[in-house]
Amino acid sequence: MVRIVIVLALLLGSLPAAAQTRIAALAWMGGTWVHEDARQRVTEGWIGPGNGTMLGTNLTARTDGRALFEFMRMAETPEGVSYYASPAGRAAVEFRAKEVGEARVVFENATHDFPQRVIYWKEGEVLAARIEGTLRGQERSEEWRFKRAR
Repeated sequence: MVRIVIVLALLLGSLPAAAQTRIAALAWMGGTWVHEDARQRVTEGWIGPGNGTMLGTNLTARTDGRALFEFMRMAETPEGVSYYASPAGRAAVEFRAKEVGEARVVFENATHDFPQRVIYWKEGEVLAARIEGTLRGQERSEEWRFKRAR
């Protein structure tokens, strides 16, 4: 009986560490990142990981005077890691991780209108991001290449 209690205590005690390990694999996304091109300046920041969560914000300032924003969160779930997107502060949409690698992560929600996939990967000092899927029957994608903010 004592042996069972000890094994259970060890297993339960290791759950938070196990949860952190999966989200901790995405620590390479941490920091503030900037993408600039002729039509916009996109600033994206990720804090964490901490206790199975990373938090993100995105501010897009367009040269036409429009500003867009999004709140993001990556969190441990019973199924794995999920990405929650809240564009313009709307209700969060969940995208579940389909691939979590050393420097690449792919989230997917096949039932969402657009995008259906959110992808991040690291190329040297660049954090790249891509959204893709089908919109009104047409394949569509957008991609950003972020440099670390100074």
